[in-house]
Amino acid sequence: MADGNFILTQEGKDKLEEELHFLETEKRAEIGERIKVAREFGDISENSEYDDAKNEQGMTEARIAEISRILSEATVVNTPKRSSRVNIGSTVTVDMGSNERVFTIVGGAESDAAAGKISNESPVGAALLGHKKGDKVQATGPTGREIDMTIVKIEH
Repeated sequence: MADGNFILTQEGKDKLEEELHFLETEKRAEIGERIKVAREFGDISENSEYDDAKNEQGMTEARIAEISRILSEATVVNTPKRSSRVNIGSTVTVDMGSNERVFTIVGGAESDAAAGKISNESPVGAALLGHKKGDKVQATGPTGREIDMTIVKIEH
């Protein structure tokens, strides 16, 4: 994804804002307390509790910076409620020959393959965009083999 070109659904934006709030308030306070307690153990040069807390603090601050950047540079798209075509935010059921799969097309910053949320920039997501129910679509899968799909259902 090109820098500064984040696409989010409203749901994705809301979830990122919620995560950011949690990290900036509760998580920072929790880590600060863990660092304080670890310092009370004395010498921090060989203090694994202190090291763990400082590492977690670094990861948390990096995630806060990442979410802040995404939110400041993102474009929120509204999925048309009455469209007959696949758009960002659409939930699409496809027949892949031996099985049916359900995907929700989202921006790359909110993709989560385990939850069925695929990026509009992924091969499958990009192939589905703009098509309508009944269309036959082909995409290159992660292993490099071609995947044939038929769009069975589109929900917005």
